[in-house]
Amino acid sequence: MTDRVELVERSLSADTYPTFGARVEEQAAFLREELARGALDTDGFAVGLELEVYAVDDGALTRIPDDVFDACNKELGLHNAELNTDPDPFTTAGIEAQADALRTQWAAAQNAARDAGCDLVLDAMWTLPPDEGSYQYLAATEQRDGVTVPSNMRAISRYWGIDRDCVRKAGGEIEFDVPGASISFPTILFESLATSIQPHVQIPSTDAFPRYYNAAIRTLGPVLALATNSPFLPGDLYDEDVDPERLLTETHHELRIAAFEQSVNQTGERKVRVPDDVETATDVVDYLVADPVVSPFLSEWLAGEGEGDVYADNFWELDHKRGTYWRWLRTVIGGDPVDGLSDERSLRIEYRPLPTQPSIRDIVGFQCLVGGLVNGLVVDDHPLTDLDWDAAEACFYSVVENGLDAEFAWITADGERTDDPETVFAEVFEYARRGLDDLGVAESTVETYLGPLETRWEARTTPSQWKIERVREALADGADLQAALATMQTEYVRRSNEHDTFAEWL
Repeated sequence: MTDRVELVERSLSADTYPTFGARVEEQAAFLREELARGALDTDGFAVGLELEVYAVDDGALTRIPDDVFDACNKELGLHNAELNTDPDPFTTAGIEAQADALRTQWAAAQNAARDAGCDLVLDAMWTLPPDEGSYQYLAATEQRDGVTVPSNMRAISRYWGIDRDCVRKAGGEIEFDVPGASISFPTILFESLATSIQPHVQIPSTDAFPRYYNAAIRTLGPVLALATNSPFLPGDLYDEDVDPERLLTETHHELRIAAFEQSVNQTGERKVRVPDDVETATDVVDYLVADPVVSPFLSEWLAGEGEGDVYADNFWELDHKRGTYWRWLRTVIGGDPVDGLSDERSLRIEYRPLPTQPSIRDIVGFQCLVGGLVNGLVVDDHPLTDLDWDAAEACFYSVVENGLDAEFAWITADGERTDDPETVFAEVFEYARRGLDDLGVAESTVETYLGPLETRWEARTTPSQWKIERVREALADGADLQAALATMQTEYVRRSNEHDTFAEWL
């Protein structure tokens, strides 16, 4: 294997860009032909999931020992880990298989972490700093053969290359500015403040794909509103003169969005954003080709690393570029086979704005909500896609800041524009249930996984709102901001470990 630092230098070399670009164009032409002839059509819907978590030691952020990764996968920060499910048919049995796989992986990873002296946490943003402090941890760099790399970023050439390219294009420092905190970082590692879940939904028809994709864009705001879970940074990252009470009023319910967007959008392009609508499935290829390049790699540099995907070998550079196509909804072409449905040729939606949830049942609930809702809207020919794209985008960012108190935007089944959350969420759950029913999912399974999310709406309480209230209570009891955050975080972890779903906290 080529040395990691050498790979970063090659990636950032001006000589790499034309070769990479030519291959991307050639591979895009191949994929357009594949899509046009229906080669990515499959025999049914399927679902999969990515789940990110972080590690703590006695509550404080900590680096994960290498032995733990026998039970899970590595992620961006040394404190991060990821669990992945293989795809299953989107059926009753498939949903339960996803839940069983997640529970099994989570138990194995947690046991491995505890054997190594730490704990993994199902949470969307860590708030208790490591021993050296949050800024020191996120900003630390070191020299590797003349190349500056983040000390606490996973030593993977792709991560290092992205970091160096983004920092270079941003002029050497990246600003992170949210209510109560304005900080400059010399790396993009502050993105690792946050963790997420990413449901994948395989769409069986290439011709129908645009309807599913465009409908999904318009669900981003309402679905995220039920999931918000990252209203606070680590206490030592806030400005010295921050007013805690004002912070509680002004903080975003989803700081994860700001952390990710600001870590890479200061390169001169809004690479992290709500995606544009598509008219045909080939549009997703065209959008990817047009997206600005970040840290290009060539396939021969990594020859022999991993088993790979035989189909994706036909478009390796284009798929590598997709890894930096950071839209809140994006398309994945190719992937793992699904028994009885597809080989490695498939077309799926990756739903990316959702924060990690407090329990496995909640996480599977969002898999069901996303897949069921998008399917229900399309099969019932719901007019939601008549909603202006600009309105859908504005709704999404209003939710990021305000959670369930956002300014919503929706088109009802009768074709009427509404911002009434009662109407919006009545239809969200109605059409999610219709979509799951269309797929033949048993009512008991639907209730198991959608019921707790409906309870959130009925109680008007999401994890972010719960966190804000716990911090408010601790401040009222006389704690300072950092102590109040610690009180909240300790209680969150305890409840996450003890309860099957967030609805049981309410």
